Amino acid sequence: MGDHRAHRAKPAGTDDDAAPFHALTDRVRTELRSTDDLALYERLLSLARRRPPAGHDELADVLTAIERPLWAREIAAFVLGCAGDPRAFETLVLLLNYRDPVRCATAAHALARLGDPRTARAAAALATNPLRTAYALHPVRLLAELRAPQSVPALIATLDRLLVPGTPYWRVALACVEGLATLGDRRALPVLRAARDHPRLAAPAAAALARLGVLDDGGAA
Repeated sequence: MGDHRAHRAKPAGTDDDAAPFHALTDRVRTELRSTDDLALYERLLSLARRRPPAGHDELADVLTAIERPLWAREIAAFVLGCAGDPRAFETLVLLLNYRDPVRCATAAHALARLGDPRTARAAAALATNPLRTAYALHPVRLLAELRAPQSVPALIATLDRLLVPGTPYWRVALACVEGLATLGDRRALPVLRAARDHPRLAAPAAAALARLGVLDDGGAA
């Protein structure tokens, strides 16, 4: 179906969005199955080059059009999200909770730039839902990046729930520890102290406590 790399589109966002966008479009390229797919793909890349409002309405239409493939909605939502268009919100939250971690990561990047006040509440709901823990890694990381009022309580609640022996979700727990270290809120002290008792979390939890001014023995640094 040809090679698009020589004329890559650049999304209408910041330079920081270019590399994730190129990774997204390279990945989506492998999902194209027909000449119609290729035509839609090239159209979306063309729209991504445009500054608002040109192209944004057409991209928003992709999000709600019947029988559009998921990859097309993902490209449209990413471009709109990075440009701060709130019409991308619902699709990006859906992708943030998707079974494919790569799509979750792409959605988290765009949501962090969207600037929608609903984002933190949605990420907190996904992170703290015990039925969705397998997909909570990127919501947890997004909460730490957002630094919203919901971030610390959600990370504490999620980490506390995962401090059980043999949990298969230790990477989510680790992301909670790292996020709490970044946020630097002393409300996290009890759960971080408890995390030191878990072999996979002991070192990062101790490092997080040190950033909060707490020594390994529980005293103040």
